[in-house]
Amino acid sequence: MISCKNLTKIYRNGEVETIALNNVSFEIAKDEFVSIIGPSGSGKSTLMHILGALDNPTSGEYFLDNREVSKLNDDELSELRKNKIGFVFQSFNLLPRTTVLRNVMLPLLYTKTTSQERLLRAKECLRYAGMEENKFQNLSNQLSGGQMQRVAIARALINNPSIILADEPTGNLDTKTSRIVMEALQELNKKGHTIILITHEIDVANYANRIIHVRDGKIEKDTRK
Repeated sequence: MISCKNLTKIYRNGEVETIALNNVSFEIAKDEFVSIIGPSGSGKSTLMHILGALDNPTSGEYFLDNREVSKLNDDELSELRKNKIGFVFQSFNLLPRTTVLRNVMLPLLYTKTTSQERLLRAKECLRYAGMEENKFQNLSNQLSGGQMQRVAIARALINNPSIILADEPTGNLDTKTSRIVMEALQELNKKGHTIILITHEIDVANYANRIIHVRDGKIEKDTRK
């Protein structure tokens, strides 16, 4: 599904160059659950932006479903992100004074779907993410951190993406709530979604079946369970 070949990313500020990724190569198969772990400044966030089609490498190739992502135009990239990748972020990125259902439906507002179709799909995704039905009409700012992350996961699923890209999804959660969220991601993986998790915590990374360790812009170790 994913093939990265010799990815290098260099940030330039005047005459100063910072090498964020240095000749990184790996593949991720369909239905894998992969953690990318590393300390701050290791290059994992840069790698996440490239895998999410939010940025291009300075050199190297990134193929997603046999398409070279860096050669796609802006419209093609937007379609790729909308149809192939669901994003889950540390900060949830929910609208605070908006209901759970409406938050999840938002990505469908500019698609050729009826309001009834959007409603049914949002409810389905919320149940799929393990959200309690009696919370569907709550405002997102009335929820706990774990509940907000489940809503964020449901929103990421709304377009039925093949890949869920989770960037530090437990960063704002306590240990118990983190476990609940990670178990939800494991369940999604068992149901056929490819999960790519960015984290700096080994306990969180261990929920995956494969861990890619990144340091100083390079892959230090790639282990499968």
